[in-house]
Amino acid sequence: MNKLSIRDLDLAGKRVFIRADFNVPLDGNSVADDTRIRETLPTLRLAMERGGRLVLASHLGRPKGKPDPKYSLSPVAARLRELLGRPVAFAADCIGADAEAKTKALRDGDVLVLENVRYHPEEEANDPDFSRKLAALCDRVFVCDAFGSAHRAHASVVGITRYVGQAAAGLLMERELAYLGKAITNPERPFVAILGGAKVSDKIAVVRNLMHLADTMLIGGAMAYTFLKSQGLPVGKSLVENDKLELARGLLEEARQSNFRLLLPADHVLAVSPDSTETKIADVAGTPEGWMGLDVGPKTIEQFSREISGGRTIVWNGPLGMFEKPAFAKGTLAIARAVAAATARGATSIIGGGDSVAAVEQAGVARQISHISTGGGASLEFLAGEKLPGVEALTDAPRKAGTGAN
Repeated sequence: MNKLSIRDLDLAGKRVFIRADFNVPLDGNSVADDTRIRETLPTLRLAMERGGRLVLASHLGRPKGKPDPKYSLSPVAARLRELLGRPVAFAADCIGADAEAKTKALRDGDVLVLENVRYHPEEEANDPDFSRKLAALCDRVFVCDAFGSAHRAHASVVGITRYVGQAAAGLLMERELAYLGKAITNPERPFVAILGGAKVSDKIAVVRNLMHLADTMLIGGAMAYTFLKSQGLPVGKSLVENDKLELARGLLEEARQSNFRLLLPADHVLAVSPDSTETKIADVAGTPEGWMGLDVGPKTIEQFSREISGGRTIVWNGPLGMFEKPAFAKGTLAIARAVAAATARGATSIIGGGDSVAAVEQAGVARQISHISTGGGASLEFLAGEKLPGVEALTDAPRKAGTGAN
């Protein structure tokens, strides 16, 4: 990553604006899942140890550009106080006189959480004046640790960088870019990509880009049925994007012509509807009318697991069935365990997307995965080969002596 890092900054005595990703689920006035808060703790602790005066900003939910108490970051500030074991101040707005006064009252190592930046419509509009007001809360030092928002050209992610002297990556951002960057630029091989989820349309660019980078691609979940139907196979009532059949056919032909290994389910678990208690297993070629595929079957689990076991780099995004329902969770959980087992044998595994993350947690193997991305949308765009505005806006790192041509 050729971007300035928080490690490169002199923070002593300076107000440093840190854009974190505190977009966490709330249960009333408390944080229901503090994973994203914990993920940014190493960055915060480093900044505090170096004498920085921390001004933390984030969005939470979609308050539609106006204050809404149910999207307040106040519970986040309270949870952060517990996690850090020290006082954390809170400003009732992210700009204005109160926020400015509270940032100026900070001492070395102090922490202030600003209210939800999306209380202002100017945030998502990347408004220059709003960006300037945010920048006024720091001493020209900005750190972005919000990989989950890096694909959004918003004021607190991109706009603010125009009004500071240094814009650096936090430790979490660094880690995300290191793992994902290596996967798409210099992966250990074989490189196995696993894609699932509901829609082909959500992952067209990822499929296309990874076909040029990976050695094998395993496709499951509802998105597989668009590919299967495009080959003339019976899919019953399974979810299909009929307007994407031609595209799916073209991708499969492209894979065939380039000898790329793209594997689709051979069998599946069927039901009349997702709520049905009666299920059956059938080969895809023998799918009966009136039934829908809701999970991969045992033959597919065995084949996919075999491919995963030989992988040295494994990237997974999207479940392979409707795993939130126990009757259709077996395939996704088996794949989670296969990825964990490959990791134990030395593979690098990267998982992105909320459902895939939930799956490895449900399977009890989250700690065995090399890297779990905090940004579903951002990781998808990165894997699709797209540039992330929040990364592009960071200051380029100075070239180190000895890295040029001899």
